[in-house]
Amino acid sequence: MSVGQLPVIARELITDERFTSCRSTVMDANPDMPQEMAGRIVEEGLKFVAACSRNPGVGLAPSRIVDEGWHALLLHTAMYAELCEQLGGSFVHHFPGYDPEILDRTRQAIAGLGYVADAELWGEPSDETLASVAAKCQHAPDCTIVIIPKPKPKG
Repeated sequence: MSVGQLPVIARELITDERFTSCRSTVMDANPDMPQEMAGRIVEEGLKFVAACSRNPGVGLAPSRIVDEGWHALLLHTAMYAELCEQLGGSFVHHFPGYDPEILDRTRQAIAGLGYVADAELWGEPSDETLASVAAKCQHAPDCTIVIIPKPKPKG
């Protein structure tokens, strides 16, 4: 996949092995969570990272449930750095905070990439009726996305 194009399915942004590992990380943090739900959460995390990478400075944030998937991706540091580079070279950093309009803006950014956000997983922070997750941080537009361009190799 070149930097300019994204796969039709966000799940294809990483290999099956990496996806399985991230899904396992979500399940480890949430022992009663079914594998299918953990996979949905990781896929939404991938959509979120793609939206952030392609929309620097906009101020986007995941729902509390999707944040669990983003945490799983972040914990796989080498893979996450490669993913951010593959998406355009901008590393998407994690900073807690929250803004009520941010979820709508984030869903719109995901749709702008051609992905469909899983509506059940993009509820308000207090909405954990579908799945309760270990992640308890929130996000805000001033500090959610800090894009630090990678220095160009010398030579």
